[in-house]
Amino acid sequence: MRIVMQDRAARTRRHLIRSAAEVFDRGGFAGSSIGQICDRARASHGALHFHFGNKQALGRAVESTAAEILLCITGRVPDQHPQPLQLLVDTSYTLAEHVVCDPVLRAGFRLAHDASWHSGVSLWQHWQDWVRGLLVLARRQGSLAPGVDLEDAVFAITAMMAGLESLERVPARPCGVPRSVAPFWRLLLPQLTAEAVLGWIDAERSASSVSSASAEHRRNAGDRTAGQRPYECGAALSGEPLCCCAVQALQGDEGFGLVGPVQQLQEAGCLGQGHRADPADRDTRCP
Repeated sequence: MRIVMQDRAARTRRHLIRSAAEVFDRGGFAGSSIGQICDRARASHGALHFHFGNKQALGRAVESTAAEILLCITGRVPDQHPQPLQLLVDTSYTLAEHVVCDPVLRAGFRLAHDASWHSGVSLWQHWQDWVRGLLVLARRQGSLAPGVDLEDAVFAITAMMAGLESLERVPARPCGVPRSVAPFWRLLLPQLTAEAVLGWIDAERSASSVSSASAEHRRNAGDRTAGQRPYECGAALSGEPLCCCAVQALQGDEGFGLVGPVQQLQEAGCLGQGHRADPADRDTRCP
């Protein structure tokens, strides 16, 4: 009976986080009410206050979960990689897919530039820092074209994703890759990439990235919904955590969600889809 009650409480918590994300995504933090969130989650006001206390705490839980999803998409900046620019391209496709179809991640990005929301966390800052780290690695390994201004490139890539996040906020939009990603890379890569390696970088997303995602899906299929990987659209809230950190974020460890979830996730070593030299070498476990 105790296990059943715990499972029910965890499901209620997940529904509240996802419902809050959907409401925040459409109306912003200030424009969203406890009543709207409870109605969407089909939960009572008492249930919400039991799990989160108030709307501010629920906002922190949404932001913390979104930060975990983002870190599972990017992983840490690798010390070495055979094709850092290809890794950047491939990861941008994965992030774009999630921005379109994952309301929790989208709400986390929206909260980062919501004037009514005050937090020391910014998903945009994490993405910007990760992009900068990949470009620094590319320059060190000779993949970056001579004369490329690093900060200009970081700004352009971040701005592309920010624009996509704004443009793609359409209710009930089908999941998929936004059409703007490939044209962006087709235009930028010739300016960004050293001539010696330009022919090795695929603006459409590398075949190894697609095949490794398919292999990951086959390994994790089990009894899940057909066609859904653990890190796919909204799956973090479906009962399949992206990594063990999601369990803390979704099951009520309030200390986890209060201060710097991105930094805490990095320190905990939750890599999720952490990319390494071998695209198939992924680690979804915490140490």
